[in-house]
Amino acid sequence: MAEQPHTIEALFEENRTFPPSADFTSSAIVSSPTVYDEAGADPEGFWERQAERLVWRRRWDQVLDWSGAPFAKWFVGGRLNVTESCLDRHLGDHPDRVAYYWEGEPGDHRVLTYADLHAEVCRLANALAELGVEKGDRVAIYMGMVPELPAAMLACARLGAAHSVVFGGFSAESLADRINDAQAKVLVTCDGSWRAGSVVPLKAMADDALAHTPSITSVLVVRRTGNDVTMVDGRDHWYHDRVDHQHADRPAVECDSEDLLYLLYTSGTTAKPKGIVHTTGGYLTGVSATHRMVFDLHEDQDVYWCTADVGWVTGHSYIVYGPLANGATSVLYEGAPQFPEKDRFWDICERYGVTILYTAPTTIRTFMKWGDQFPGAHDLSALRVIGTVGEPINPEAWMWYRDVIGGGDCPVVDTWWQTETGSQMLAPLPGVTTTKPGSATVPLPGIFADVVDENGGSVPLGGGGYLVLTRPWPSMLRGIYGDDQRFIDTYWRRFSKPEEGRWVYFAGDGAKRDADGYYWLLGRVDDVMNVSGHRISTLEVESALVDNTAVAEAAVVGRLDAQTGQAIAAFVTLKGDRQGDDALIHELREHVALKIGKIARPASIVFTDELPKTRSGKIMRRLLQDISEQRQLGDVTTLANAAVVEEIAERARAARVKAD
Repeated sequence: MAEQPHTIEALFEENRTFPPSADFTSSAIVSSPTVYDEAGADPEGFWERQAERLVWRRRWDQVLDWSGAPFAKWFVGGRLNVTESCLDRHLGDHPDRVAYYWEGEPGDHRVLTYADLHAEVCRLANALAELGVEKGDRVAIYMGMVPELPAAMLACARLGAAHSVVFGGFSAESLADRINDAQAKVLVTCDGSWRAGSVVPLKAMADDALAHTPSITSVLVVRRTGNDVTMVDGRDHWYHDRVDHQHADRPAVECDSEDLLYLLYTSGTTAKPKGIVHTTGGYLTGVSATHRMVFDLHEDQDVYWCTADVGWVTGHSYIVYGPLANGATSVLYEGAPQFPEKDRFWDICERYGVTILYTAPTTIRTFMKWGDQFPGAHDLSALRVIGTVGEPINPEAWMWYRDVIGGGDCPVVDTWWQTETGSQMLAPLPGVTTTKPGSATVPLPGIFADVVDENGGSVPLGGGGYLVLTRPWPSMLRGIYGDDQRFIDTYWRRFSKPEEGRWVYFAGDGAKRDADGYYWLLGRVDDVMNVSGHRISTLEVESALVDNTAVAEAAVVGRLDAQTGQAIAAFVTLKGDRQGDDALIHELREHVALKIGKIARPASIVFTDELPKTRSGKIMRRLLQDISEQRQLGDVTTLANAAVVEEIAERARAARVKAD
């Protein structure tokens, strides 16, 4: 196991320049603490009231069963199918309300009402049933941002089957790993997807994966880009051939509140991704309630746009399940923000009259870099709530977002949560919570958080430590698929005291609380990097590098980056007399892209004859991080090869000069 790239003390020191509480700018004044007080006094009663907004076939007998902690059961005995809350119930009151305004990158458009989406989901569910999908099966989904993607997720849920969506930017090998872990029966994919004017060959990559996935019996292929693909007789089926003729109705399978809804794989501190388990009743309660509260949703008036990819949890929770359960009208966009011009996002906002925008700090910083003239060329006056997700946002970007995009008076809802939490945990409520640039503010009603020290003791206000959650919440992960012990060890062992009945969830993030009790996220404290909001394991990247025949050893760290939050910095030793050059750097970056995906390509690679190691042979990644971030190097007397540190630092400096 690689040592932690950050100590919590270092993180606190690096991030102590946040503006003091006396200087913050408020977009909302705390006018009524009632919702916080009520949820704090009776959290189970609070979440029960949120669950009552959904469609249940049988009401629950017990709100929360925590007797098997840390394995929670919410709304015990309740029976439902989530698609009846997301689709069917809207057909009676507003079947013609738009569910999705979809826009393809080349400029094509589709408008799907709730009636349209319900019919498409039913047709697809009937097709999947013909292909043998039954309640309890797993279906893999590997697609671009087309309407058939949320339809496929909902069709699985309609049948009581679990979906496992794999981000379309992941490699064939990553797709195969996830299919095999889930033992998925069917894959739904596209011929290709559009990205920055080019076709991403999804079906070709899927074919490479399917050579190593014996559980897959059928593949359903959406024709999107028209690129040539290979179709295997008996296994591969065109979506339009199997779906379009189906009946536009399909009874929803009744599920238990704790039945598996989906798996979503996330990087961990080992090379093997973790299959995060989310179930039905509690998850839908959490995402629908937080979507409604955090964005102050008026479903009959708002046009909501979350710019995330559905392949990540943000898309699951706040493009598909949360908005549809609330009857919202959403924008769904396929492509890149700079195609064909750098004002594409703002053009979309203006044309569809977007009132709520939810995007990532990395995207915001990119827009800042491009310049005010691009949003300035469009009428963004319809915006009334703007949000951020995926990583901490620096105060400068927060202020630019509020002033340039929000016109100076839009509430900014900076949210913190994870794949594992399922829904937002820390965020302000528009019109209720005072905001501070760069802070995710306080836990949402019904959520209980703390900042603790190494021993699990609560840190006084003004101090930094580890962010933890101290009570269960409805949308929490129910486990890691097929690995209960890893679930306990990863999330619960560090600060929990089972002998005292005290279970504490450790998020893996550092945080500080200011004198007002506001939370400021400091980044990861484990071996997981956060690159543009995407969690990538250092060990995954190291393993991919060492897989190349030229590489003897590799060490990877995440270094601070003004654009992406963190960037991947790799240090590599080569085999034999192999020499490192630009061609090999390119080869290694592409090798990582092949093994994991383009999002995991190192931003920098430094070749070195040796890596800094302790006398026991442990690589000192903390020193490599100092080198990457150009900090003064600390004590190296414990190293077995101290002289190599300055050599690596010099090579890293030379590499930066060359890159500049």
